[in-house]
Formats: sequence, structure tokens, C-alpha cells
Amino acid sequence: MKLGVSSYSWSRYISEGKLDMFGVIKATAEIGFTGIEFTDLGPGSKDKDPIEAAKEIKAACAEAGLEILSWTIGADFLRNDVEAEIDRLKGQVDIAATLGAPSMRHDATGGFPDRANNLSDFIEALPIVAKGYAGVTKYAVDKGVKTMIENHGFFFQDSNRLEALLNKVDHPNFGVLIDIGNFLCADEEPTQAVKRLAPYAFHVHAKDFHIKCPASDPGEGWFRSRGGVPLRGAIVGHGNVDTKRCIELLKEGGYDGYLSIEFEGMEDNRRALQIGFANLQRYAGV
Repeated sequence: MKLGVSSYSWSRYISEGKLDMFGVIKATAEIGFTGIEFTDLGPGSKDKDPIEAAKEIKAACAEAGLEILSWTIGADFLRNDVEAEIDRLKGQVDIAATLGAPSMRHDATGGFPDRANNLSDFIEALPIVAKGYAGVTKYAVDKGVKTMIENHGFFFQDSNRLEALLNKVDHPNFGVLIDIGNFLCADEEPTQAVKRLAPYAFHVHAKDFHIKCPASDPGEGWFRSRGGVPLRGAIVGHGNVDTKRCIELLKEGGYDGYLSIEFEGMEDNRRALQIGFANLQRYAGV
């Protein structure tokens, strides 16, 4: 396994103007990561042609010796017309291909507007979302880009729901981005969920969370899981996720790709990634 990082992990530095995306690329390489994935093309990119901006990012990563791992963007097949959303996402596949990213993660949906979005709603949504993912991934095949769903966004987050979608789409170019921490947002134990989904993994996020009992009121910096459990982003290895065991289960399931840190805690970005990088090296034996 190799170690990478999501550009999202540098969000505070970017929002505070400490680093632009080219600074993020340089800092990522300095820590020792060999790969990076992108959630956007950086401050100021909205004023540029996205394909040209992607070319600049690709060149900067090549100069820094970083592999580009994935392109990550939003989507919603329930709140938007499915065909229109497929067409829009085809343009995002073109950006991923320009970056040279082997994979692209896009969202499924946040759920039906003005509904409880319970299990019966999921069952209704499944064929609609599957149609969307199938349309995108069939286009992406010819671009050399695999497409993925991540356990993210509460509605399509449980491992059994993702497995149902993967089987519904049933295409070799479509898999899952396993975020080992995000299962907690759906009140699912990470090691059990990772074991279920490991055979479908195209990419993996190493993420950690601190957990408190549901009755607590920890204040600023925390959010609640679907079932009301307080969670806060943690440095990899500092939280409650059994990261080492998750990595073992991924290996047992046949995964030998990148582990990419996605940090969303309150600590300093650079220090958090330095510590997380060192911990992942030990856990993964790299």
C-alpha cells in the first residue's frame, strides 16, 4: 500500500489563504506522501477553463513527484433530473481524465426533499441512483476513469446500502471509495463495514473520529451521526476508529491500493497530516 492525502485535508490552510493549490501540492510532497486527490482545482480556478486548470495541476504534481489518485465532486440524482445530471458529470469525467486521475468519486444524493429518507425511501431511490451511476461509468470507461460511490452523505452511507447499489449497477468500471471513518456517521461499526465492502474497493480514505455518548453536549466542533451520536474529526490514530484492523481487513479483501488521509479535525492541518502519515506508515507496514 502507498499513502496519499485528499486536498480537502488542507481546507483550513486554503480558506485562510496560507496555501493555494500549488502550495498544497508542495506541502503534501514535503511530508512524504506519494499521492494526492483533489476535491476542487483550487482558489481562483473558477475564473479559468477547468481543463486548462486541470493541466496546470497535473504538471505541478508531476514536478512534485505525486501521483494523482482521484477527482472528487458532488452530485444528486434525486434533486436533479437524472439525464441532465449524467451529462453534467460526463464533463467532470473529462476533468478527471485531463488530470490523469484513474478514478472519480461523485455523490449519489442527499435524499428526497421533504421526506424522512428512511429505508423505504432508500428502496425507492435505489433504481434511480443506479441509473445515474451506470450512465456516468459507461461514459468514463472510454476515458480510462473508474467511477465510485463513497459512504458519505447519510442516505447512501451504510455498507449494505452501498453493496445493494454496486450490485444494482453491476458494472466492472464502478466500485466504492471506502472511507473507514464515515461509517460512524451512519452508526455502523467500521471494521464490520470495511470487511463487507473491501472486495469492491477502488480507493480508500483513512479518516478518524472522536466519539462521545449521545447524551453529551460537547459544543462547537462536533456534529451528530444519523442516530444522534456526537462525532468530531480526529487525527488518524487519535480517534476511536480501529484503523489498523481496518487496513488488515482491506488487505484480506484483496485491496492493495492507496490509503488517502482525509482529515477534517480542528488541529493544525500540517501537524495533523504529519502525525497521521507516521501512524499510517506503522499501521500499514510501509
